[in-house]
Amino acid sequence: MDRRRKIRKISVTVFLTALIWVWADLAQDERLDLSNFVTITMAKSGDPNLWVALEGDNAALRASLTIERVVLKGPASKVSEVVRRKNRERLDLNLFLVPEQMGLTETTTRTLDVLSFLKQTDEIRQLGLTVETCEPRMITVQVSRLKIEQVKVECVNEMGNPILAEAVEPSLVKVRVPPEGIAAARVRLTAEEQRQAREAPVEKTPYVELADGQRRDALQPVKVKLPPAENALRQYPVSGTLGLCMSQNMQGKFKIELREDPMSDLVLVRATPAAHQEYDKMPFHMLLYIEDADKPGQEYSSREVVFNFPQEYVQRGEIKLDQAVPKIQFRLVPIPEQTPTPPTPAGT
Repeated sequence: MDRRRKIRKISVTVFLTALIWVWADLAQDERLDLSNFVTITMAKSGDPNLWVALEGDNAALRASLTIERVVLKGPASKVSEVVRRKNRERLDLNLFLVPEQMGLTETTTRTLDVLSFLKQTDEIRQLGLTVETCEPRMITVQVSRLKIEQVKVECVNEMGNPILAEAVEPSLVKVRVPPEGIAAARVRLTAEEQRQAREAPVEKTPYVELADGQRRDALQPVKVKLPPAENALRQYPVSGTLGLCMSQNMQGKFKIELREDPMSDLVLVRATPAAHQEYDKMPFHMLLYIEDADKPGQEYSSREVVFNFPQEYVQRGEIKLDQAVPKIQFRLVPIPEQTPTPPTPAGT
């Protein structure tokens, strides 16, 4: 009998201890500060003529915005669990804003109470935490009714640079655009699609980009034919910057002396407009490589330069040299070693 009483007492003590620990954990809230982690994204509306976007920095319209700061509050155990999920990259707080749930159906500008929205989301409630504060507290939502208009079609590469097309059929397409209109619909061609389009027409659907991450496809596809590679290239004169390249073994020991100014004569390249534009942005247009085996002396050596063409355009055959490769005459001049200056005696 006494043994049973002792077991009951121990059981009650263990239960009360566990209850105290649970109560203590629930009573002591901790905070979790999430910086640039929680994202609000506009869900796709069921109405194809409705365009809803969030206003970001500099009034730029975007499909989603990352909230600068969100502070969550809750029991220490729950906070620890959420931190572990975040560290393991298993915490997804990309929250969707559904236009229909907000009553957004017509052209308007609406202010969204971010704190209220976050507090009502199931994703955060399921974490067992509550939202204490956030920054910014308000964001602007822009709503527009789209209209169907005919716009011209232009071709671009994967970088968004224009591509000269031989033919686009049809040259105008119907597409949903905002009230202020859009100049053109785009057909984006990959490198492989460009290669195919130079041999036979390629069918693709144009699109317009309403905001970063939001597009509307045209109501019909087009067929794009690009000119043969040779016909697509134009001749451009280049008077570019020469880069001198040498290994670390020679740096600080020799300087490179050129016999003539390499910029005095223009060289000719053949390129597409996009390739030439990209090449023109390069910090060095031609490179002269100095080898470790080159010896200093009074005589000049002669070596061909290497044209620093953008490799993606070289691979697509969109840029090449249109003349013989020029040579540059150079020689190495040793740099005298500096004799260390002896220290000045104290008191002089």
